[in-house]
Amino acid sequence: MSAKLSSAKTSAALRRSARVSVELLLVLLLTAVALWLLGRMWSVVWPLIVALFLTTLTWPLARFLRRHGWRPALAAAVVTVLFLLVAAGIVALIAVPVASQSGELTDGVVEGIQKLREWASGPPLNIGEDEIAGAFDTAVTRVQDSLGSMVTAVGTGVSTVFNGVVTAVLALFLMFFFLKDGPRFLPWLTRQLPGRLATDVPIVAERGWDTLGAFVRSQAFVGLLDAVLIGLGLWILDVPLVLPLAVLTFVSAFVPIVGALFAGLVAVLIALVSNGLTDALIVLAIIVVVQQLEGNVFQPMIQSRGLGLHAAVVLLAVTLGGSLTGIVGSLLAVPAAALIAVVWNYVREQLSDPPQQPETDDSPTGAPVPS
Repeated sequence: MSAKLSSAKTSAALRRSARVSVELLLVLLLTAVALWLLGRMWSVVWPLIVALFLTTLTWPLARFLRRHGWRPALAAAVVTVLFLLVAAGIVALIAVPVASQSGELTDGVVEGIQKLREWASGPPLNIGEDEIAGAFDTAVTRVQDSLGSMVTAVGTGVSTVFNGVVTAVLALFLMFFFLKDGPRFLPWLTRQLPGRLATDVPIVAERGWDTLGAFVRSQAFVGLLDAVLIGLGLWILDVPLVLPLAVLTFVSAFVPIVGALFAGLVAVLIALVSNGLTDALIVLAIIVVVQQLEGNVFQPMIQSRGLGLHAAVVLLAVTLGGSLTGIVGSLLAVPAAALIAVVWNYVREQLSDPPQQPETDDSPTGAPVPS
């Protein structure tokens, strides 16, 4: 009798396991299809994501103007124009000082190359001028042989720049419409969804908006911290163009991996051509230390506190996103993980607590944005 009961329990357990396995496979299949569709629509999805990031930065000002009697269209237009002016001012703050000292920097680069050749020709390397000239000729020959691939690369770069400009323009227009019509979204969505979804989806969207805002604010704070620390080190070493380099460091913080490398390379190059090799090495050491502190201490701690994620989860998300889709994956990994956590927490709440009625507010998604 016990053997029969045991056999029945085993069969029931196997059937449940098989059913759960099939359901998991269906979920994975639907996820793969959704990711494939997302990739096919990426030219539209990416400007939408950028616009959402920009809206989280500019919405507090737009909300302030709306609460003081400004019409939504006028408030959105003023905020969009101010954002463009600030962005243009940042570019000018970086470009104008660099352009004014471009001649000095060029002379310094040439002098640095000459010093490098003199150092290579002396001990301990003792490389002769003929060998240096031969290596240079070999490099020129290789460049000429690969001219076709270089032209292709240049064409790809031009296409990338053009796509970036199109994305920026489209994101600005979307940001304007989000600022203008965003508070109408959740009421409209509530009317379109049937049954329980009319309650669940707006609440998740509201919490997702708060999470996205927390991510952008934490990223801006980390960039500001990097700019202050690196700028202070450059100022102590009396490196020129301290303010443009600090601004460049802040802006590049929003572009993971490549942004930090680019800003650090520019700072080291300017220190090399203006102050010499010793100060350039010191600047390099400062940048490496600050970037290590940012990636392993500041960013995980700040983002984990603002997004409700453990620091280890933030590090793993960035690593996974970068390994899957490169720079874009690194940029979107943390907010994606935070949004997944928002959905999971809401599902867990609904399984344990009675559903709560959503609260509406004057925000681009109907969500209250912290002041």
